[in-house]
Amino acid sequence: MTKAMTSIEARCAEKGMRMTEQRRVIARVLNDAEDHPDVEELYRRCVKVDNRISISTVYRTVKLFEDAGIIERHDFREGRARFEQIPETHHDHLINLRTGEVVEFQSEEIERLQAEVARKLGYKLIDHRLELYAVPLKDEKPR
Repeated sequence: MTKAMTSIEARCAEKGMRMTEQRRVIARVLNDAEDHPDVEELYRRCVKVDNRISISTVYRTVKLFEDAGIIERHDFREGRARFEQIPETHHDHLINLRTGEVVEFQSEEIERLQAEVARKLGYKLIDHRLELYAVPLKDEKPR
């Protein structure tokens, strides 16, 4: 991991958050995550960097980052919360129910359709979250 300030660390600094070295490690590990880790997985990754980090420190820091609007919590039907840095651009998620893999995607067509549905119902769409739960086509059994 680099010593340069990550975007999560920069967001913490913008919000005036006190950053301990352990918080910095957690911020860097989250920043470098290419997936959506849960707290236990985040803890496993952090301990590889600093074995003095406790799981309770990870839980508290994740809550702090979430409350500050720096990271986002997702509940992908697995009974465990998963996290990602709040993205700079909007994206949606497709969750592979076989493997738990989370695929991020963007679709202008879906975005237009959602806004149109809201408008037809008499609303202006302000925000939304779309999660698609799927299995690979090759998993389907013939009928």
